[in-house]
Amino acid sequence: MPLTLEQLNAASPAEALALLDGLYEHSPWIAEQALAQRPFRTLAHLKHALAQVVRTAELDAQLGLIRAHPELAGKAMVAKNLTAESTNEQSTAGLTQCTPEEFERIQQLNAAYNERFGFPFILAVRGPRGTGLPKREIIDTFARRLDNHPEFELAEALRNIHRIAEIRLNDKFAAEPVLGNDVWDWQEKLAEHSDPGFAEKGQLTVTYLTDAHRACAQRISHWMRDCGFDEVEIDAVGNVVGRYHPAATGARYLMTGSHYDTVRNGGKYDGRLGIFVPMACVRELHRSGKRLPFGIEVVGFAEEEGQRYKATFLGSGALIGDFNPAWLDQKDVDGITMRAAMQHAGLCIDDIPKLQRDPAQYLGFIEVHIEQGPVLNELDLPLGVVTSINGSVRFLCEMIGTASHAGTTPMDRRRDAAVAVAELALYVEQRAAQDGDSVGTIGQLQVPAGSINVVPGRCLFSLDLRAPTDAQRDALVSDVKEQLAHIAARRGLRYTLEESMRAAAAPSAPAWQHQWERAVDTLGVPVFRMPSGAGHDAMKLHEIMPQAMLFVRGQNSGISHNPLESTTNNDMQLAVDAFTQVLRQLAEEPQP
Repeated sequence: MPLTLEQLNAASPAEALALLDGLYEHSPWIAEQALAQRPFRTLAHLKHALAQVVRTAELDAQLGLIRAHPELAGKAMVAKNLTAESTNEQSTAGLTQCTPEEFERIQQLNAAYNERFGFPFILAVRGPRGTGLPKREIIDTFARRLDNHPEFELAEALRNIHRIAEIRLNDKFAAEPVLGNDVWDWQEKLAEHSDPGFAEKGQLTVTYLTDAHRACAQRISHWMRDCGFDEVEIDAVGNVVGRYHPAATGARYLMTGSHYDTVRNGGKYDGRLGIFVPMACVRELHRSGKRLPFGIEVVGFAEEEGQRYKATFLGSGALIGDFNPAWLDQKDVDGITMRAAMQHAGLCIDDIPKLQRDPAQYLGFIEVHIEQGPVLNELDLPLGVVTSINGSVRFLCEMIGTASHAGTTPMDRRRDAAVAVAELALYVEQRAAQDGDSVGTIGQLQVPAGSINVVPGRCLFSLDLRAPTDAQRDALVSDVKEQLAHIAARRGLRYTLEESMRAAAAPSAPAWQHQWERAVDTLGVPVFRMPSGAGHDAMKLHEIMPQAMLFVRGQNSGISHNPLESTTNNDMQLAVDAFTQVLRQLAEEPQP
């Protein structure tokens, strides 16, 4: 019989410890300390308690935990000395059926890894879906992580140990994240569509109104119909819009959603997670024959990333009346105008103004999104409540000095443009760090016609400055500009500075942020508040209605805009549960 929380909470200390035996390899101290926090409200509460014991443990205890684990396809497997849990996991991943070549490669990696780090390589081989990683992916991950910094790799090993324990707990409690699996599967299937030139390499790229993009729109629209949405359409800019009607005609709607386009060679979850989580919630409402006092409008925004044309947030912008007709004349790298692409896709350009929403018809906008950063991952937290979407300013700049001979120009007589920009980059790093939540980046740095034996006379560079409030952002911008002028004057250089983009910060509406906080607390997970450094569709809707976002933890240290972007079926399940709880909370409130 599956274990229940009621049994665990009621058991004696010794009995409870026995019930949790095998979660962490030969390390009963973790469960013993976590059990002091009983009673556990939810399974997520228990998982967090276990992870926090490890997180706050001394380094020697953490290393002991890691070293208690067997090597992948190592001597213990060959000698059949693995625990029952490890045997099942390595068998599920196919490691017990390695070819001689695969086995030899893994042994080489084991030796190199142990020599570099002093502990065995740990990987949750049952993977983010719980069904097992392919051997090729295991070997590739093994090789990739050999390049990590030792402190980072120790943390990555512990994170994988927690995922292993999570899956083992699921097994003990017969807890299957059914809706999380569905959301995970939808994203995998949608990722089958990718633009030419990337699809052949196994890379995911879906840019505005390509064949892959239109195929994604069709798939999402069909799945929405299968979920029971009452109305589904692909609108005049390519947004996929599904509406689930309220219990009473004339009631307002809750708007939610995110984008389905991607960056080039990107990940499967950026944006798309925010479409499929509410879709799963609507499907469950439809299956139970339930209507809410408000309707639900889920929008798969057609464009957010600005990859094909220089028009970001085109999909969400159209809903607030922010569509610039001049964009229609923009051309992609193949010379195809946006107008031609829209006409080819069968979109009715004349209808774009009709897409503008009346905010009086909506309660507000909420968005679920993968974090795209390492914070939740490092804290062993599955969810984070967003306090504000950072305001940002971008500049395209040039530092101008004098190109001269690298061998004959003394160091104190150089007017080196690149060194000046390097000095500025160090200042940006130091200044942004003073605020805690501010960030600054020089992401592009180029010496035109540079040569190995020439002191750089010109340096083109970008500046990206962000902060949770406009005032904090503007103070950062002011200080960076002042330092830029100081560096240039001291070094005898000139510079140009062109502002290319300015976006206002979008603080979460307090009442809506509180809805997410209540939902997360109900799940038994600590409420963690954090700003969003990245821009999101929510910041466009923020201009006409209240908004708030929920972040979901990413795997692989939260990397995003990258093929390694990932999250788990369990974290997706928690996102669905949190969204469902928000719907429940709203339904219990009096509707104006």
